[in-house]
Amino acid sequence: MHTLEDPTPLVLASASPRRRELLSQLGLRFTVSAADLDETPLAGEAADAYVLRLARAKARAVAERHPGAWVLAADTTVVLGAELLGKPSGPAEAQEMLGRLSGRTHAVYTGVALAGRADSATVVRTGVTFRALSAGEIDWYVGTGEPLDKAGAYAIQGRGGFLVAAVEGSPTNVIGLPLGETLELLTRAGVPLPWRAP
Repeated sequence: MHTLEDPTPLVLASASPRRRELLSQLGLRFTVSAADLDETPLAGEAADAYVLRLARAKARAVAERHPGAWVLAADTTVVLGAELLGKPSGPAEAQEMLGRLSGRTHAVYTGVALAGRADSATVVRTGVTFRALSAGEIDWYVGTGEPLDKAGAYAIQGRGGFLVAAVEGSPTNVIGLPLGETLELLTRAGVPLPWRAP
């Protein structure tokens, strides 16, 4: 990973272990410095605007603590119809969310922002279709505890993979960081990549 003595450090503005793992898959070196912001949606705010606003705010907040660095931030939300589904407040709400997602297609939006020497951002949408779930499947999955800290009450990369019948678009977006689009932002900004000579 980059140290702060590196001339052009990359900082991930997220405490998410899933985003950390995804970014590591690209062979990038980086440090982690999470942003702590109010993530309440604004009244009437659309999903794409919401995740883009939060990603930009996180990137800028962390960039202030790391002058001279590239700061990458992301924010993900699950949308069913026009409703944003955040993290469930407890097992009962997780069961309710999964019941509503059962047999239906929903959207996952992630805003990705890069701040520092130059600011850029993008929003990625992925469609996810759930299998028709039985009450027993939902009860079992909620009982694992996995849904309780996940937007939409599931983790496609974990046990929750069995819930999903189809994915249309970036699968890594559903996990929390669309790698293809993130790579485009980093490339355009001139962030050193492992397969390119500095």
